[in-house]
Amino acid sequence: MSEKLQKVLARAGHGSRREMEAWIAAGRVSIDGEIASLGDRIEADAKVRIDGRAISLKSAEDVICRVLAYHKPEGEICSRKDPEGRPTVFDRLPKVRDSRWVAVGRLDINTSGLLLFTSDGELANRLMHPSNEVDREYAVRTFGEIPEATVQRLRTGVMLEDGPAQFDSIKPAGGEGMNQWWHVCLREGRNREVRRLWESQEVQVSRLIRIRYGMVELPKSLPRGGWVELPVEQVNYLRKLAGLEPETRTMLAADKHSVARAQVKSAKIRRAVRKHKVTGSGKPKPSRQRS
Repeated sequence: MSEKLQKVLARAGHGSRREMEAWIAAGRVSIDGEIASLGDRIEADAKVRIDGRAISLKSAEDVICRVLAYHKPEGEICSRKDPEGRPTVFDRLPKVRDSRWVAVGRLDINTSGLLLFTSDGELANRLMHPSNEVDREYAVRTFGEIPEATVQRLRTGVMLEDGPAQFDSIKPAGGEGMNQWWHVCLREGRNREVRRLWESQEVQVSRLIRIRYGMVELPKSLPRGGWVELPVEQVNYLRKLAGLEPETRTMLAADKHSVARAQVKSAKIRRAVRKHKVTGSGKPKPSRQRS
């Protein structure tokens, strides 16, 4: 049975379906020696190339859906390459054979915290679709006094340049002096929406950390710049959100020694993060974590 080209490429982890559609439209993909077009469908024996490089096609049964939770530091951008040579969120991720990691959404350069990556571009595409309103929680540090009227406006809604917006919830979370912490939740993924909501009330945001995506929380033991692979239960939670069939396989071992191995792996992650420092040239040195 034939399938849409962009769906097959996304499932194999070459990018999200939206990215694959852009590549096809740009003439970067060929099928059996002919430049592909949007809407093309392919059979399992088709010869597909991206930028002239032959790629292996995988059926749904061949693909193991994997998801990483990454603790993004401030200063990294959510692009694969940067002409200015700035570090990217992909620099520290483990290598995957015949595939690559696809980011589920983005965080801006000054935002840290939980960022998910998956080897299944179709999963990433569905989770990022505007119709899939996944609850996201952020820890926000503001500077200055925040009147209760400001908090109420952020709960009930304000008008931004791209339409009305509001926090689904907003709760004080401590702080000292003029620095106040808040936990806020929203279900949209508009560009810089958390910052813009506060800025609409002339409030300065000094720190912004994403601490939860749906029911997936940022692990407290995960250092900035570290990653951890999610167990199949959490993978299937995300697949259910996206309306996909559950995954039955995992790259993680599950036995009585798993806790001890996880502790050893956490120590290795921390060592890799310490090694992955920005050099004098401004370009980070990739870590040697194995997938």
